Amino acid sequence: MEHNLNEIEEKILDFLEDKFSGSIISRDKFRGDWSFFIKPNDITLFCKGFLNNYELDIKYLSDMTSVDWFDHEEEKKGRFEVVYNFYSLKNKIRFFLKARLPAENPEIDSITNYFASADWMEREIFDLMGIKFKGHPDLRKILTPDDLEGHPLRRDYPLTWEQPVFTWNKDDPPEVIK
Repeated sequence: MEHNLNEIEEKILDFLEDKFSGSIISRDKFRGDWSFFIKPNDITLFCKGFLNNYELDIKYLSDMTSVDWFDHEEEKKGRFEVVYNFYSLKNKIRFFLKARLPAENPEIDSITNYFASADWMEREIFDLMGIKFKGHPDLRKILTPDDLEGHPLRRDYPLTWEQPVFTWNKDDPPEVIK
């Protein structure tokens, strides 16, 4: 069933503004995609609402990322921004939820209980940006060595640091795969 994009956009806008008006700080449309800046404490409310609305069919978290606004005029709204990229397969429409977090102790609730695809994406953001996801089932490093201090995608991460060398098994003979 093919929907008129404007009709679906209106339904999503109405749904978000009716159900979450107190949680939406602002909204923006850029290159055809809507972004909603939300209160960080309300991310799980949005996820529950999406999964319970069968008409809009927002059941796919296609991506998550984060932004460090360090030393930029946007930093006054919160140093870190977590970006959730949602997509409705049925209605073929994408939109973003964005939450700003402070520089000190940046954390937000995990959404792994609602979207399993968030598991490794939250771990990646934790490892590279240092944003904690409260309630995550296994929040630990995923890409960087355990002894690496700091978070390499933060804008204040020194570019001259030496990376730890992976040497714990360098003298072991290679395993032969049979």
